[in-house]
Amino acid sequence: MIFNDFICVTNMNIPDCYSIMNGDYENAKARLMNDRLIDKYLRKFLSDKTFQQLMDAVEAGDREAVFVAAHTLKGVAANMAFSELEQYSSQLTEQMRSRQQDPDPALVASIADSYRLITDTIGLLDPL
Repeated sequence: MIFNDFICVTNMNIPDCYSIMNGDYENAKARLMNDRLIDKYLRKFLSDKTFQQLMDAVEAGDREAVFVAAHTLKGVAANMAFSELEQYSSQLTEQMRSRQQDPDPALVASIADSYRLITDTIGLLDPL
Protein backbone atom coordinates (compact mmCIF):
# COMPACT_ATOMS: atom_id res chain seq x y z
CA MET A 1 0.00 0.00 0.00
CA ILE A 2 1.35 3.47 -0.84
CA PHE A 3 0.58 6.61 1.20
CA ASN A 4 2.12 9.96 0.28
CA ASP A 5 5.24 8.36 -1.19
CA PHE A 6 5.59 5.88 1.71
CA ILE A 7 5.38 2.19 0.99
CA CYS A 8 3.73 0.44 3.90
CA VAL A 9 4.55 -3.24 4.10
CA THR A 10 4.25 -3.73 7.84
CA ASN A 11 2.15 -2.41 10.66
CA MET A 12 3.13 0.86 12.29
CA ASN A 13 3.11 2.75 15.56
CA ILE A 14 0.87 5.68 16.44
CA PRO A 15 3.34 8.50 15.64
CA ASP A 16 4.02 6.95 12.22
CA CYS A 17 0.30 6.61 11.67
CA TYR A 18 -0.28 10.31 12.37
CA SER A 19 2.56 11.30 10.08
CA ILE A 20 1.17 9.33 7.16
CA MET A 21 -2.40 10.52 7.63
CA ASN A 22 -1.37 14.19 7.81
CA GLY A 23 -2.32 14.48 11.46
CA ASP A 24 -0.70 16.06 14.49
CA TYR A 25 0.47 13.35 16.90
CA GLU A 26 1.71 15.84 19.51
CA ASN A 27 -1.70 17.53 19.55
CA ALA A 28 -3.44 14.16 19.90
CA LYS A 29 -1.12 13.20 22.74
CA ALA A 30 -1.72 16.53 24.50
CA ARG A 31 -5.49 15.97 24.29
CA LEU A 32 -5.63 12.27 25.11
CA MET A 33 -2.51 12.01 27.30
CA ASN A 34 -1.23 8.59 26.21
CA ASP A 35 -0.96 6.22 23.28
CA ARG A 36 -3.39 3.71 24.76
CA LEU A 37 -6.23 6.25 24.65
CA ILE A 38 -5.17 7.51 21.23
CA ASP A 39 -5.24 3.92 19.99
CA LYS A 40 -8.68 3.36 21.51
CA TYR A 41 -10.17 6.43 19.84
CA LEU A 42 -8.43 5.84 16.51
CA ARG A 43 -10.10 2.44 16.36
CA LYS A 44 -13.46 3.89 17.45
CA PHE A 45 -13.18 6.42 14.63
CA LEU A 46 -13.53 3.55 12.17
CA SER A 47 -17.13 3.02 13.30
CA ASP A 48 -18.09 6.72 13.34
CA LYS A 49 -20.95 7.37 10.91
CA THR A 50 -20.34 11.09 10.28
CA PHE A 51 -18.42 10.69 7.04
CA GLN A 52 -21.12 8.45 5.56
CA GLN A 53 -23.78 10.92 6.70
CA LEU A 54 -21.89 13.65 4.86
CA MET A 55 -21.64 11.60 1.67
CA ASP A 56 -25.33 10.67 1.87
CA ALA A 57 -26.31 14.33 2.36
CA VAL A 58 -24.17 15.42 -0.60
CA GLU A 59 -25.75 12.72 -2.77
CA ALA A 60 -29.26 13.76 -1.66
CA GLY A 61 -28.56 17.46 -2.23
CA ASP A 62 -29.57 18.20 1.37
CA ARG A 63 -27.64 21.39 2.15
CA GLU A 64 -28.70 21.49 5.80
CA ALA A 65 -27.56 17.92 6.37
CA VAL A 66 -24.29 18.64 4.52
CA PHE A 67 -23.63 21.56 6.85
CA VAL A 68 -24.43 19.55 9.99
CA ALA A 69 -22.32 16.56 8.94
CA ALA A 70 -19.39 18.73 7.82
CA HIS A 71 -19.50 20.62 11.12
CA THR A 72 -19.62 17.39 13.10
CA LEU A 73 -16.77 15.87 11.07
CA LYS A 74 -14.73 19.02 11.65
CA GLY A 75 -15.17 18.56 15.41
CA VAL A 76 -14.32 14.87 15.34
CA ALA A 77 -11.24 15.58 13.21
CA ALA A 78 -10.14 18.37 15.55
CA ASN A 79 -10.55 16.17 18.62
CA MET A 80 -8.49 13.42 16.99
CA ALA A 81 -5.91 15.88 15.59
CA PHE A 82 -6.57 14.82 12.00
CA SER A 83 -5.25 18.14 10.71
CA GLU A 84 -5.91 17.74 7.00
CA LEU A 85 -9.42 16.33 7.48
CA GLU A 86 -10.19 19.10 9.96
CA GLN A 87 -9.02 21.74 7.49
CA TYR A 88 -11.13 20.41 4.62
CA SER A 89 -14.18 19.86 6.85
CA SER A 90 -13.84 23.37 8.21
CA GLN A 91 -13.74 24.79 4.69
CA LEU A 92 -16.88 22.88 3.75
CA THR A 93 -18.60 23.95 6.96
CA GLU A 94 -17.94 27.60 6.14
CA GLN A 95 -18.99 27.16 2.52
CA MET A 96 -22.27 25.59 3.62
CA ARG A 97 -23.01 27.89 6.58
CA SER A 98 -25.53 29.96 4.57
CA ARG A 99 -27.05 26.84 2.97
CA GLN A 100 -27.32 28.90 -0.24
CA GLN A 101 -25.05 26.84 -2.49
CA ASP A 102 -24.26 23.24 -3.24
CA PRO A 103 -21.04 21.81 -1.80
CA ASP A 104 -17.90 22.20 -3.89
CA PRO A 105 -17.28 18.78 -5.50
CA ALA A 106 -13.49 19.22 -5.34
CA LEU A 107 -13.68 19.95 -1.61
CA VAL A 108 -15.94 16.94 -1.01
CA ALA A 109 -13.43 14.81 -2.95
CA SER A 110 -10.58 16.14 -0.78
CA ILE A 111 -12.52 15.22 2.35
CA ALA A 112 -13.15 11.73 0.97
CA ASP A 113 -9.48 11.26 0.07
CA SER A 114 -8.34 12.43 3.50
CA TYR A 115 -10.89 10.21 5.23
CA ARG A 116 -9.83 7.15 3.24
CA LEU A 117 -6.16 7.84 3.97
CA ILE A 118 -6.97 8.00 7.69
CA THR A 119 -9.07 4.84 7.75
CA ASP A 120 -6.61 2.88 5.61
CA THR A 121 -3.74 3.98 7.85
CA ILE A 122 -5.56 3.10 11.07
CA GLY A 123 -6.04 -0.37 9.60
CA LEU A 124 -2.25 -0.78 9.54
CA LEU A 125 -1.76 0.28 13.15
CA ASP A 126 0.03 -2.20 15.41
CA PRO A 127 -2.12 -3.44 18.30
CA LEU A 128 -1.00 -2.06 21.66
